[in-house]
Amino acid sequence: MRLRIPPGRAGRMWLRRRLIAVRHGLDVLDRKLRILRREQDRLAQNAARTQAEWSAACRDADEWLLRVTRLGGRRAVRLAADGRLAEVHVYWADAVGTSYPARVSCALPELDGAAPLPITAALVPARHAYRAALRAGLEHAIAMEAARIITAEVASTNRRIRALKDRLLPLLEEALTAVELSLDEMERADIDRARRITARPQLPDPLNRD
Repeated sequence: MRLRIPPGRAGRMWLRRRLIAVRHGLDVLDRKLRILRREQDRLAQNAARTQAEWSAACRDADEWLLRVTRLGGRRAVRLAADGRLAEVHVYWADAVGTSYPARVSCALPELDGAAPLPITAALVPARHAYRAALRAGLEHAIAMEAARIITAEVASTNRRIRALKDRLLPLLEEALTAVELSLDEMERADIDRARRITARPQLPDPLNRD
């Protein structure tokens, strides 16, 4: 990375301002990283919890499906499906400028009381078990996505901090040191020239004779 530094004292002021901005940016990023890491831990725990709940719900649904197929066969399963879809809406939250899915709502089709009686009584609890599994799956899906987004943001923030600390900050500090040394040398040279001029003996002015 090459810096386009203005010449002279303007360059020193430019570098000092840049250093102030970079250090302030590092403070902001450090605070952001602390907040993101706390959120990352919380979301990881939430993802683990929803994973367990979804797995349990799927096992329960599979057990009821097995009962249905044993009692009524595959025809009972086909007749139980009416083709209606669930309506899902995802709500988003924000953590220090990073948006992630926070919760989900699921509107399932109402069970039609006028529908013909099921071929087997196991279809009713099986239907409820699959509805619960769907909701658990949606909860786990947004939990995993939220954890993925925040984890990626943590990694991105870490890279930005390392880039500032390891590359830009040392570069600006070295450049400022070099500019200040150069200005000090110029000032000493100016002082030496001024001293030599003032130390020269004053020659009498031939036009100014008494």
